[in-house]
Amino acid sequence: MLSILRKARLKDKEMRILMLGLDNAGKTTIVKQIMNEDVTTVSPTLGFIIKTIDFDGYRLNIWDVGGQKTLRSYWKNYFEKTDTLVWVVDATDRLRVDDCRDELAGLLLEERLMGASLLVFLNKTDVGGCMTQDEVRQNLRLDSIKTHKWTILPCSGMTGANLREGLNWVVQDAKDRLFLY
Repeated sequence: MLSILRKARLKDKEMRILMLGLDNAGKTTIVKQIMNEDVTTVSPTLGFIIKTIDFDGYRLNIWDVGGQKTLRSYWKNYFEKTDTLVWVVDATDRLRVDDCRDELAGLLLEERLMGASLLVFLNKTDVGGCMTQDEVRQNLRLDSIKTHKWTILPCSGMTGANLREGLNWVVQDAKDRLFLY
């Protein structure tokens, strides 16, 4: 039933993408890079930013929400009608990988996110000594996720590496699951 309702709502090829992750993961840098904006002047997001991009015939409304610990309790206010959750992981932040896993696990239990797919962007992979895709996959226990369709992609918000590939996955997933045509 949820799938039918989503398809009816999405006949205009518009999607809501919720971008979350711990503070300093690079969410805003990724959004700025996608929007072809200057990525050298980024400050912490103290609320949310909404950016819209037309991509491959679809309108993607990207909600970039601040990740500071004091803001995480407000994340639930942004869950409604989310089609894809983009979880951004800082590949250089080994010290907080357990926090990152716990926050993601909590999100995946949220009823209002049950119909959403999950794209894990492993950001800052252009930095030497960062965690590998396999390390993050294991540390976040991604293989145990059975409630959401998911994928993980290494990327760089600074260089733009793999960001388009991530959006391609989001749109193809939408075509496969959500749209009638």
